[in-house]
This record gives sequence, C-alpha cells and structure tokens, in this order.
Amino acid sequence: QEQLLESGGGSVQPGGSLRLSCVASGLVINRNYMAWFRQAPGKEREGLACIAPYGTTIYSDSVEGRFTISRDIAKNTLYLELNSLKPEDTAMYYCAADRRSHTSCHDFFRLRNGADAHWGQGTQVTASS
Repeated sequence: QEQLLESGGGSVQPGGSLRLSCVASGLVINRNYMAWFRQAPGKEREGLACIAPYGTTIYSDSVEGRFTISRDIAKNTLYLELNSLKPEDTAMYYCAADRRSHTSCHDFFRLRNGADAHWGQGTQVTASS
C-alpha cells in the first residue's frame, strides 16, 4: 500500500526557512512524478514544485527562487526547502505522487481529480510575525 508521510512544518517569522520531508513507502520516488502542493483556507490547491523520475524539476512562479525540491533515493524521501518565507506562504503543504502512467510535471500541476495521485496527510506551514 502506497503511503506518504510529511513532516517538518512549523511556525516561523517572515523571512525564515523550513525544510519539509516526505517519506514514501509502497512506491519508489524516482519511478514517479513527485510534487509538493499547498492549500490555504478558502483557496484552491496549488502545485509548487515537481521532480520527474529522471530528475528534471519545475516550480510555480510564486515559489521559484525561494523553494527547492530534492530527493534522497536511498532513503526514498522527498524534500522541500522553503526560504524567504512570506505570510502568503501560510498553508497546509502536501506531498504527492502522480498515479497516472502518461503524465508530466506540467500535467501534475494541473491535476483536477485528487484520486489521480497518492497524497500525504499534510504538514502546516505558518509564516507570521
């Protein structure tokens, strides 16, 4: 059974940093398109960063240059480094693995049916003074 378990969220002041982790079991992260999404109350889910099986990464305009996605294949773990956090980054952050066999990072960002991905339980990130 595929499972994703996030950790590393917390409360920081604007300008601060956090590192989120996502440990995967039941799937191999470098054989899947893996991504980080976030959702704030009253807002739509937003794709932030994606890494393809061969290692190519893409970012949303809202986080490019501030967030970095990476993975440790030996640990089967996905990471998201969050820097220069802003109050508008406050949200629940989710790790996800695309279940579709013919996809891309751009398609993953446009995901409409949540059942087309495996999701973690989420970790809260709050940037506030």
